[in-house]
Amino acid sequence: MLTSMAFLGPAGTYGEQACRRLAALCGSPEAERCPQATIRAVVMALLEQRVDAAVVPVENSVEGGVTSCSDLLWQSGQQGHGALVIEHALILPIRHALLADGSLEQITEVLSHPQALAQCSSWLQQNLPQALQLPTSSTAEAARLVRGSRFRAAVASRQAGQEQGVAELAYPINDQPGNCTRFLLLRRGPQPKPAQASRTSLAFSLHANAPGALLQALEIFAARDLNMSRIESRPSKRELGEYVFFVDLEAAGPPVDEVCAALQPLCERL
Repeated sequence: MLTSMAFLGPAGTYGEQACRRLAALCGSPEAERCPQATIRAVVMALLEQRVDAAVVPVENSVEGGVTSCSDLLWQSGQQGHGALVIEHALILPIRHALLADGSLEQITEVLSHPQALAQCSSWLQQNLPQALQLPTSSTAEAARLVRGSRFRAAVASRQAGQEQGVAELAYPINDQPGNCTRFLLLRRGPQPKPAQASRTSLAFSLHANAPGALLQALEIFAARDLNMSRIESRPSKRELGEYVFFVDLEAAGPPVDEVCAALQPLCERL
């Protein structure tokens, strides 16, 4: 049973929607929702034991991986806080609205989270080519900032508009109708593996940046007929050309344990 959950706030973000759904999935619909200003703050609230769980966006169907989240997940185990465990995942449909208290013709600035702006780039170019696009920490924060302005608009959810009392000018405005984001529910580890798990997320760095090093690692998955539904690389932040690899497997339990055992000799960290 969860008593508190951190998410990227303020109220009205897609993160809050995911938080509500994941709380219900865990049998904790009454858990306190604790909004945080940044994804880093969400993760730190969990690592510092101020909340029982954290809800973070990890991947969008249009823009790909949420790099700040991937970097934080990798770094968290290196900072003496202990491991984080993915307990649940949720795919949330994303439907953006254009929110403003003025008319479309008056808008000179559009505010939103960078991912949301990118997901609506074609619509914005076609309908508001003159407007300057300004990044904010979240979609709901954008809705708060444009409240009462005739010249500023926000790309955010309908819920954010209702929370902040900002009018809706257009809906939906995302370029791809199938736009969705995968959110993770994180807990502090170690945790027992869920009996019904069907998917596993791994991250690893290799001992050497040498020809064939990554191929050797990938062959371990192929040899065991494990399907990778996602593979992504991020700079290690130590030197140019050195990477960390994030892999999602459509498998769990003993087959993944076997893969990890085979990967271990190749990895600096797994």
